[in-house]
Amino acid sequence: MVNRVNTHFLPQLLEPKNLDGSTVVVIDILRASTTIISALAAGARTVHPCREVAEAVRIAAQLGPAVVLGGERDGLPIEGFQLGNSPSEYTSEVVGGKNIVFTTTNGTLAMESCRAADRVLIGAFANQSAVVESLATQSQIDLVCAGTHGEVTREDVLFAGSVVARLSRSKIVMNDASRLARDAWCHLESAPPELLTKALQESQGGRNLVKIGHSDDIAHAAQVDTTNLLPELDVCNWQIYRGGE
Repeated sequence: MVNRVNTHFLPQLLEPKNLDGSTVVVIDILRASTTIISALAAGARTVHPCREVAEAVRIAAQLGPAVVLGGERDGLPIEGFQLGNSPSEYTSEVVGGKNIVFTTTNGTLAMESCRAADRVLIGAFANQSAVVESLATQSQIDLVCAGTHGEVTREDVLFAGSVVARLSRSKIVMNDASRLARDAWCHLESAPPELLTKALQESQGGRNLVKIGHSDDIAHAAQVDTTNLLPELDVCNWQIYRGGE
């Protein structure tokens, strides 16, 4: 049973050692979380998150031929990588049965901050219900928003708020960031789906994607409960595996 939910609007705002004993959800709606879920749903075997491009290239070389390099810097594809950070790129034809080595500007940094947690899950609107159902049996939960370049982003806060809103139907202790996130989500909770898409378009991350011609990724990220997958980051092996279903 859930006792406490802490929301952190940025990785820089949490103390990593305080995650000991906690189940963490890493949130980067636009786009790392959404893309990782899409890749695993399309049949990828694992996702290896990396902070640096050089590290990603090195790990890919070690993994052999059944590997795909994916990711972005400042939203744009990385030279020499097969894929960028658009979830629609990660189709079964491209990533099925493959290991993905993945590096992004914000999402993989957020994952690094969570090494002390008991469990690290990857959450997005695509697997919202799977996330909530899994968390309902945990006592301490931390929701970690990736943000963008050290700034809070509305899209991540909205997803955190959607999770808090559903968990708070039972009596739980929340930090103020959880209450703020829940309040931000309230006006969208029963709204038509197109309003969530609009909210993501107007967010910092959404505006950045529109500028670089990736507005289709916003609509993809706004789709709710398209999968029961619950990707989990094994912090010992530093790989993300399929879960749920």
